[in-house]
Amino acid sequence: MTLPRSKLVGAVYRAHHPRWAFDPVSGEGAAHHGGRFNPVGTPALYTALRPETAWAEAQQGFAFKAQPLTLCSYDVDCADLIDLTDAASLDALGVAPVDLACAWEDLADRGQVPPTWHLATRLIAQGAAGAIVPSFAHRAGPQDRNLVFWRWAADPPHQVRVVDDHGRLPRDDSSWR
Repeated sequence: MTLPRSKLVGAVYRAHHPRWAFDPVSGEGAAHHGGRFNPVGTPALYTALRPETAWAEAQQGFAFKAQPLTLCSYDVDCADLIDLTDAASLDALGVAPVDLACAWEDLADRGQVPPTWHLATRLIAQGAAGAIVPSFAHRAGPQDRNLVFWRWAADPPHQVRVVDDHGRLPRDDSSWR
């Protein structure tokens, strides 16, 4: 089965815990802990298509008790993306929207493999660099979409570069010691 792949050229956003702002293109935290669309051991870079969505994702449901964040913008020129917000793509994959919305953390904690991990593994094996996915943040609407990268680099065809023209991001974690 060959899925239609898309390319995104533009901006995406990510809200970081300030502790990790010195490494804004790392996917190691996601690899260590796993995420909705990456099993433990698989690096992933979670971004959002709107800054508001990045903020909501990072607050993890505590929208009225906002914690400090570092919001970054990224220049993206990335091919090989699969749109999992597209009903035809989901149908071609044999995936239901309820599978994407699974309680992935609960399943993983109980030793079960979430369906989104199976899906991510399958898409990565087929050469996908990432996927456009719905946001499952508290109060997310249809306009709230994320882009999860499994392969990214400083240059095309899988470019994801943080915008830091004035060098405002820290260069290392020495301020946290």
